[in-house]
Amino acid sequence: MDPQSIHRRRWYILAVLTVCLLVVVLDNTILNVALKTIADPEQGLGATQSQLEWAINSYTLVFAGLLFTFGVLGDRIGRKRVLLAGLAVFGVASLLSSQAGTPDQLIWARALMGLGGAAIMPQTLSIITNVFEPQERARAISIWAGAVGMAVAIGPVTGGLLLAHFWWGSVFFVNVPVIVAGIALIALLVPESRNPEPGRFDPVGVLLSIVGLVALAYGIIRGGDTGDWIQARVLLPIAGGAAVLALFAWHEARTDHPAFDVRLFRDPRLSAAVASIALCFFAATGVFFFANFYLQSVRGLTPMQAGMMVLPFAVAQLAFAPRSAAMVRRFGAKAVCTTGLLLVTAALAGYQFVDEHSPLWVIGTVFFLQGSGMANVMPPATESVMSALPREKAGAGSAINNTARQVAVALGVAVLGSVVASVYRGDLGDRLAALPAGARETAAQSIEGAHAVADRLGPAGHDLIGPANAAFMHGMHAAAIAAAVVAFMASMLVLRWMPGRARKAADAASAETPERRETAQV
Repeated sequence: MDPQSIHRRRWYILAVLTVCLLVVVLDNTILNVALKTIADPEQGLGATQSQLEWAINSYTLVFAGLLFTFGVLGDRIGRKRVLLAGLAVFGVASLLSSQAGTPDQLIWARALMGLGGAAIMPQTLSIITNVFEPQERARAISIWAGAVGMAVAIGPVTGGLLLAHFWWGSVFFVNVPVIVAGIALIALLVPESRNPEPGRFDPVGVLLSIVGLVALAYGIIRGGDTGDWIQARVLLPIAGGAAVLALFAWHEARTDHPAFDVRLFRDPRLSAAVASIALCFFAATGVFFFANFYLQSVRGLTPMQAGMMVLPFAVAQLAFAPRSAAMVRRFGAKAVCTTGLLLVTAALAGYQFVDEHSPLWVIGTVFFLQGSGMANVMPPATESVMSALPREKAGAGSAINNTARQVAVALGVAVLGSVVASVYRGDLGDRLAALPAGARETAAQSIEGAHAVADRLGPAGHDLIGPANAAFMHGMHAAAIAAAVVAFMASMLVLRWMPGRARKAADAASAETPERRETAQV
């Protein structure tokens, strides 16, 4: 394909890739809104709490475990080829999910969606890196990163609209026509690209990355589900996964054909940027996830109303993410990223002003502030990761970026969820002791469980609702404070280690040496 033709179509290519990315990220946030309906025996599948958790976790486990592998494969065999295959798998899995007749079928179909999503996400960023020149790449990556943040907010709104008019499976079926259109447009517009000199394949490194990431993600998910982080079924996979990843790093540093050269982490652009992304998403999305339960269970909003409440977050992403590249040019990545993390810290601290009777504009303001902060963290941090790598390694760099984010999200939901659950159960202890055994266990699991028990008990259960709401709010406040501390630590890390404007300019000037350029191939 003519390079000039690629240059003329680069913004159309970005638009198509961004839509494909939106579908993958949006799918998880849509599912969060649909969980209540799927649990309903009449309107949904009658899924238990454990089955609902694994409908989410089966996707996360496969997705996080295979992101790095598909990033490496895209660099070797062709990013467009892997992207098209991933879209096809994701589309078929979405159709199967929408038609699932049992919770187990949904869990397995979601795992297949995770496989497709892991193939899609690294390729979108690596293709953008290859079709845009350095002077425009930061702006393109800002739009890409903004799409990730927007999907977090758009998902609940879309899910609420679909559930208000269609059956529960529509939250998955909606992906199918978008995927079909995406495959056609990618086949037409997107050039093939790969590493022209991939060297020998590193099967040991790839296998170690899969085993390590899957084991680590499983342990994190298990700990979050049970709330008990010291049991063997949690500690062993976490410790084993960390050990395997350490072995992966040791192997990659010594082999002459690494799947990913871990010595690149000596570059502060890469190491500080990856750390900032991970810590930001750990803190922000961990609390953001539980805000949905606050809106629906404590405040009694419908899925549609709860989704609309998250729109300020999407507005902030839409307003600030595309402008972050200009801010970086003016003030430097360090200043922009640090400011963004401090805004996230302020937003998380702002949850202390949210209670059972707060005006809804207060939570809307918190969401807007949180979205503004994250819109100024993701784009400059992602650009720092990608600019630290040669173009031929774009897939591996994209995978590192996305893996750090995905593992951090799982860890944030699990760890902060344990904080919420621990405080909730502690505060509600006396009330739970007075309940029958079965009801006691259900009410102790979650705020939704307590409301369900109260409904079943009728007038006798009304005295449970107030204390349960208060206990949940106490747990949410405690988790938000912990998250704010993590976000503040991330801002200090960026302030200390991320290079400023002078270093950034020097690196940009040397980034396009002949050895680091890669032309698109058909």
